[in-house]
Amino acid sequence: MTDLIRWRKGEDWGLTQMRREMDRLFDRFFEALPFRGFAETGKWTPSVDVSETDKEIIVRAELPGMDPKEIDISLSGNVLTIKGERKHEREEKKENFHLVERSHGSFSRTLQLPAEVRADKIKATYKDGVLNVSMPKTAPEAVKKIEVKTA
Repeated sequence: MTDLIRWRKGEDWGLTQMRREMDRLFDRFFEALPFRGFAETGKWTPSVDVSETDKEIIVRAELPGMDPKEIDISLSGNVLTIKGERKHEREEKKENFHLVERSHGSFSRTLQLPAEVRADKIKATYKDGVLNVSMPKTAPEAVKKIEVKTA
């Protein structure tokens, strides 16, 4: 808690004022949570890992419960885009839900790749809810020395 509220003699510190101050305290606390944006917007954003070896760039995305046919992957220059939609189907049998933490909806993740890749050799696999995209790097071009001539 970074703010202290000074007590002033003669002020009315009723329950309403105390409740307002407690609400402000909790609002500031929950603003820092990473999932606050999801609760407010209802959007789902899958987690993505990007790693690089000497020969390839690997992107892993957590896409649990998705049909691989619903995943769209595209490459434009050094920008990889992964799009899709996770559908939510629920069968209710006289259940009263108090909390549902599984999310659904469409998503789009666009990633700037750290190196040039060969678009014709990209491989994508989907297993156990994880999309794995392997992209071989292009061979670095040899540096060509240019001789400067005098005119």
